[in-house]
Amino acid sequence: MDVFLTIIVLGLVAWGLTLLTRYIRKERYFASEEFLAHKAKIASVVAEHNDVAQHVAEIRSQGSFALGASSTGNQAHLASYQNTSHWNYRRDRNVANYHAPNVHNCSLQVARNASADPLKYVMKYFNIKADQDHLAEVENPGEDITKLEDAVHNLKQRAASIAESVNPPRFILKYYADEFMKHVGVELSPISVPYPVYAFEYVSAGGNSSQRTTVTLNTPTIDELVETLSQKIRWRKSAAGQRALMTSGLRNSIKARDNHTCRYCFVSLATEPHLLLEIGHIIPLSKGGLSTPDNLQTLCWRCNRAKSNKVPTTNFKCFKCEKRQAVTTTTKKWVCKHCGQNLKRAAS
Repeated sequence: MDVFLTIIVLGLVAWGLTLLTRYIRKERYFASEEFLAHKAKIASVVAEHNDVAQHVAEIRSQGSFALGASSTGNQAHLASYQNTSHWNYRRDRNVANYHAPNVHNCSLQVARNASADPLKYVMKYFNIKADQDHLAEVENPGEDITKLEDAVHNLKQRAASIAESVNPPRFILKYYADEFMKHVGVELSPISVPYPVYAFEYVSAGGNSSQRTTVTLNTPTIDELVETLSQKIRWRKSAAGQRALMTSGLRNSIKARDNHTCRYCFVSLATEPHLLLEIGHIIPLSKGGLSTPDNLQTLCWRCNRAKSNKVPTTNFKCFKCEKRQAVTTTTKKWVCKHCGQNLKRAAS
């Protein structure tokens, strides 16, 4: 017994010495001239990372990440439920969840059918109708989710690049990764993508059994839902309808068309490997613009945030009255507001 206790004590002492040695090495490294020199050298890179982290927080707080809701249990909050059985053989039971709008309590057959045809049942039981208004409501979180996915992934790439450029001792990244980032000045973002999750749940009358089908609306699922809705409705050239064309495939094709280069400041992935690119409307949807390729452009996150809902214009001089007026860059023909002369843009 004494030998056993001696072994335990010696093991604890060894473990404590290991922790103490590691701590001393860590403190010496963070105070070393080598580390401080690396920190000063990458200060601008760290500042850019922190700006993107703030942008990610803005996307998360301002974005839309929810769709329809189930009508089951709309008034469940008006009552309370508890199992008051006093039988000795009482056991925990499966209890239906009537308080969550993203859970549809249903029959066993519906729960099973939803696993075979998830989008059809999500549309049917979570009140997502095949019309242009609901199409726009589906597209909004789809665009925000893709935007947030790209931004979060970009942050991870930037953090990995910072760690690689400093190249600290291996034990630092293994045991003190967060502290390392803090010493460098990196603001670690806790934000992840809040994918809408919808569930079809069956609970038997006695609560002895239950089955659940879950549908996570990530980017591929939302794109498929957009395509399904668009095939079911009658197309019209309205902002609500055209917005649904904004799928991840279209966004990627616009970036490729623009050579992954910001159309405002001309910075590109070729010159800045960790550049965060977004797709913006030239004429905003709120001002009548459509989600068609000729009205979409690739912008870096800074230019897209600065642009907001502004419409780019150019000052044109009327050849008749020689007065100038602002005309949007996509306008081909217009009338001079000063003299009434019909004008058009010269062919390029």
